[in-house]
Amino acid sequence: MRLPQAKLDQVVDRFRMIEARMESATDGTEIVKLSKEHAELKPVVDVVTALLKARASGPELEELIALNDPELSPLAQEEFQELKERLPELERGVALLLAPKDKDENASAILEVRAGTGGDEAALFAGDLFRMYSRYAASQGWRVEIDSISEGDAGGYKEIIASVTGDGVFGKLKFESGVHRVQRVPATEAGGRIHTSAATVAVLPEAEDVEIDIQDKDIRIDTYRASGSGGQHVNKTDSAVRITHLPTGIVATSSEKSQHMNRQIAMRNLKARLYDIQRQALDAARSDARKSQVGSGDRSERIRTYNYPQGRVSDHRINLTLYNLAQFMEGEMDQMINALIADDQAARLAMLEEELG
Repeated sequence: MRLPQAKLDQVVDRFRMIEARMESATDGTEIVKLSKEHAELKPVVDVVTALLKARASGPELEELIALNDPELSPLAQEEFQELKERLPELERGVALLLAPKDKDENASAILEVRAGTGGDEAALFAGDLFRMYSRYAASQGWRVEIDSISEGDAGGYKEIIASVTGDGVFGKLKFESGVHRVQRVPATEAGGRIHTSAATVAVLPEAEDVEIDIQDKDIRIDTYRASGSGGQHVNKTDSAVRITHLPTGIVATSSEKSQHMNRQIAMRNLKARLYDIQRQALDAARSDARKSQVGSGDRSERIRTYNYPQGRVSDHRINLTLYNLAQFMEGEMDQMINALIADDQAARLAMLEEELG
């Protein structure tokens, strides 16, 4: 894709205008807004500047080649060839920065894993998934804190909700939302038969910079004693908190030891879910372009199958199968996640190309 010069000039002009405005601005709110846009545009302008410089050097090198100078022309020819190889990558880098993107890309996230069909085996699988995500988060330098937990009767989790904090969490984990299916012989199966079970995963961006208005009249707060098979996450007093958002019926809970902290955690998770509803409504309204991206993020969409007898994990949205299931379940998810990101980037580039006509 060759980006129009006018589009590149527009980005640079906007950046210069912001810099000029920052020098004269006195209002605190405006300064914060300008600073944020300046920080977002700076890496884009750096790459755009490099691209413009590379484009400008092409005609200069062609002139030197045309001179047929025995010393200069061969050097210019070599440099021109390198430029031709480098330009497409520069163009693509700029295009990716200019393509429509998720503004929550760098946000921390709320991770929710719930057992689906399959009884005790589904709860065990939900536990395996949460462990997998925890291992992956550790490899990325992210922090995982459990907000709410309901343990399965035979192990694993009926439901577990956690905060994953760090740079770029949502951008990498957002493709995990959906139904995950497992095919294996359960530990509870004496006959050695393969069972199919499922768990659902939801990844919600933390609504940090978004104003989510929650009226006191719209919520009901209940305290209760957390249930489970025991362990450090189970309360011995009625300190667990359940917040119900009456207009939507959304319920957010937290079952740590401090009731005050549980209110904060439950309210944060409620805001994240309400914000996710806003995001999904916006996505649904954005024409059919969204359909070309990686899945819909719909919680009911079966996105991946984990087949233990064959040692494979298959993502149904991008038709990718990896035969490293054991390592994958240990959190070695980079190959899959990078493929999903690459597919999403291709979709966003296609949207930009369509936009530029």
